[in-house]
Amino acid sequence: MTIADAPPLVAAAADAAVRWHPGSSFRLDQTMFPLMRGNADPSFASHSSGFWMAFTTASGPVTMRLSAGGVGADSFVDAQAWGPGAQDAVAGVPRLLGADDDWSSFDEPAFHATLPRLVTEARRRNLAVRLPSTGRVVDSLVPTILEQKVTTLEARRGYRYLMYRFGSKAPGASAPPGLLVPPTARQWLAIPSWEWHKAGVGPQRSATVMRALQSAVALERLAGLDSAQAAAKLQTIPGIGIWSAAEVVQRTHGCPDSISVGDYHLAAYVGYALTGEKTDDAGMLHLLEPWRGQRQRLVRMLYLSGFRKPTFGPRMTVQDHRGH
Repeated sequence: MTIADAPPLVAAAADAAVRWHPGSSFRLDQTMFPLMRGNADPSFASHSSGFWMAFTTASGPVTMRLSAGGVGADSFVDAQAWGPGAQDAVAGVPRLLGADDDWSSFDEPAFHATLPRLVTEARRRNLAVRLPSTGRVVDSLVPTILEQKVTTLEARRGYRYLMYRFGSKAPGASAPPGLLVPPTARQWLAIPSWEWHKAGVGPQRSATVMRALQSAVALERLAGLDSAQAAAKLQTIPGIGIWSAAEVVQRTHGCPDSISVGDYHLAAYVGYALTGEKTDDAGMLHLLEPWRGQRQRLVRMLYLSGFRKPTFGPRMTVQDHRGH
């Protein structure tokens, strides 16, 4: 569905709209997937009418609908936006969808020849994927902090609880029911300690959120720096380490190289995919060193290859201290 053939009430209600042409094949679902905190993320919704998201811009909150069409070089994405931040949102669509994400060096024959066959095959089947770049540091940082040293299940459960309690209804009559705008930095800072506890977020993680968001204005300025500088500055905040910084710039800057060192699963996954054996962070970095500058692209291709590492071995235990 495009803006031209959308139902009249939906099209007429949009406060701003744009059609973006990527200039080549494009997969909206694969490009946007890394930005979602699970299939139940309250700020995202996938419907037959398109891919919906809600967030806050410098001008205010916005609901945006993205829908893809066309084939190959004729591919396009239509964006419609509602709310005070509508103009800002549509202006940021090209960057969001990876307009600055250049795979040409990755695809050069000389470089391509050095890649593992698993990666080259995945790239051959996924030429339409881009690395997204939101430019919204706070929106990426808070859920990343919530994911520190806990299972994905715990982190996303806590994030959803806080979103339902302190997020705000997405603007516009066309927004899907239940779509929420994440709290602003000021709203996150106003959350009382007992609500963090009810969300299952321990005092160390909640304190890191509070400490980081005291400098929310400076945080958002990091979007204007290159990814290496932004990651370095993030790590000057106590409680923000190399893993958290990498997770953020992968989303805010579309960084093609940042690796989430310290991730509970990643090193073992990369080890099994590339060598058939488990490895640790140091081993992972050694394995990926020949492709420095493109390491995140390579990992993305590993995930898209469909490879699954063996499932035996210890798993992180899910903790629930909300009733304590």
